[in-house]
Amino acid sequence: MNRTHNNGELTIANINEEVELIGWVGKKRNLGSLAFLDLRDRHGVTQIVFGEAFDEILREVKNEYIISVKGKVIERESKNPNMATGEIEIEAHELNVINEANLTPMIIADNTDALEELRLQYRYLDLRRPVMQQKLITRHKITRSIRDYLDNMDFIDIETPYLNLSTPEGARDFLVPSRVHNGSFYALPQSPQLFKQLLMVSGFERYYQIARCFRDEDLRADRQLEFTQVDVEMSFMSTDQIMAVGEGLIAKVMKDVKGIDIKLPIGRMTYHEAMENYGVDKPDIRFDMKLVDLSEMVKDVEFKVFESALENGGCVKAMNVKNVAKDFSRKKIDQLTDFVKTYKAKGLAYLKVENSKLTGPIAKFFTEDKLAKIMAAMAGQENDLILFAADSYDIVCDSLGNLRNRLAKELELYDPNEFAFTWVVDFPMFEYDEETNRYYAKHHPFTRPLNGHEDKLLNDKDNCLSDAYDIVLNGYELGGGSQRIFEQQLQEKAFAALGFTPEQIQSQFGWFVEALKFGTPPHGGFALGLDRLAMLLTNSQSIRDVIAFPKNAASKCPMTQAPQPVGESQLEELGIKVDFDE
Repeated sequence: MNRTHNNGELTIANINEEVELIGWVGKKRNLGSLAFLDLRDRHGVTQIVFGEAFDEILREVKNEYIISVKGKVIERESKNPNMATGEIEIEAHELNVINEANLTPMIIADNTDALEELRLQYRYLDLRRPVMQQKLITRHKITRSIRDYLDNMDFIDIETPYLNLSTPEGARDFLVPSRVHNGSFYALPQSPQLFKQLLMVSGFERYYQIARCFRDEDLRADRQLEFTQVDVEMSFMSTDQIMAVGEGLIAKVMKDVKGIDIKLPIGRMTYHEAMENYGVDKPDIRFDMKLVDLSEMVKDVEFKVFESALENGGCVKAMNVKNVAKDFSRKKIDQLTDFVKTYKAKGLAYLKVENSKLTGPIAKFFTEDKLAKIMAAMAGQENDLILFAADSYDIVCDSLGNLRNRLAKELELYDPNEFAFTWVVDFPMFEYDEETNRYYAKHHPFTRPLNGHEDKLLNDKDNCLSDAYDIVLNGYELGGGSQRIFEQQLQEKAFAALGFTPEQIQSQFGWFVEALKFGTPPHGGFALGLDRLAMLLTNSQSIRDVIAFPKNAASKCPMTQAPQPVGESQLEELGIKVDFDE
């Protein structure tokens, strides 16, 4: 095998050259005295033309056979402007079959009719499809750009352990039993958080790692059990300086991979502004349709749904879906109501702007003056649809924020090729869980409170803000970070605020807390989700498309059938007994 070129390389400049190509057989077309064959490798496709002398061997050659072809580059009579090699073809004078192939269970082409489960079962074939290869090649370009940027910024690439101590805060750990220490377990890292902070204690000052992370949680389109994050930490840097490093990284990746210059600095909004205007802490800013709080305006309206929400300390918010009222029947609005109920909302009220007036089932509860004020507050115009939610603040924001995103996609309110970044800053330090009746860290227990909020750690948790920041792209949390607590006393106060006992601190974090005693520098950093970034830059619908061998929605690998039970001897060696519940 002595190929002279790849299958995406030859152009009109190579006319009359003798070449040898190798690749997989795509489609064949027999036109009588001539036969045509598309030869494919990861670089592209080249058309091969065969004379009658090849009829016998071509009858044996099937799709996905691997062949080598020798021939002369000639100009095509019928050019294909959609192919990089569309001006030429190879006039073959030798063909050799290198390996045969069975009939594939799916079409190997950009457009395939195979369902995702079949694609994952035969992932190695799915990855032959040019569209899938380009996604993984784009992912490679992203990581190469990231490494170039951070290497040039004097960061050091350092690996951290996969086998760690379990710290059951946040998502569930994946546990790994120890053969040497029966009854004891390692945990796979949810992130390298503590180790990268220890590297700051070690004096490296600038660290990065493209790190594998593991979280035992339910899957969705942008989540996998194992994922990759770009992990960055640095000492002696202000929050603005850290965010500037992150922005520079994003800008370089966008330029290198997409050829797009993004405007720096990237805009910022507070967590409070994001929730007020968009209902979510990862707002899609490619379109408007902001939420408007009407609680004060409707507090004296005798509409039981609004009254009940406000009496219980909740709120009433609305959003204006422009110029769609005539297209939204009662049945369609009922579908939207069912959607918001999945976010715990009790229902969805609405008004339409018809003949310059607000009309609809709830209009009778409002005076003409009140309707006019609502119309003004919502910037209502003819054919607008105004949707209302009334409940607790969190439920109203969550339901309307996700409805906003759904409607924007359905109504095509944004350009899918636009990339709109924003920072969300000043996150709450804590979030309260009513089921367990305790506070949890909004990010993690090592996040530093915002300057001036240190005393609120114990005395005013609900209003304590953190020096944390997320970078958001097109409605996805691309990553985030924070300044870290570097003083032992402040870290102990943060643990106390989360309800940790001294025994819990010692068993889970004692080794880390000990390190804070030995001159820990001020430090902070950020992490970016590499899978999500690759998903967005390739316009994919799922991160499964940019991971070579992902799990399905049921957390299984259809190709290997993992996970599977293991033999009794393996379990016995690990000191584990499995109680199979029939």
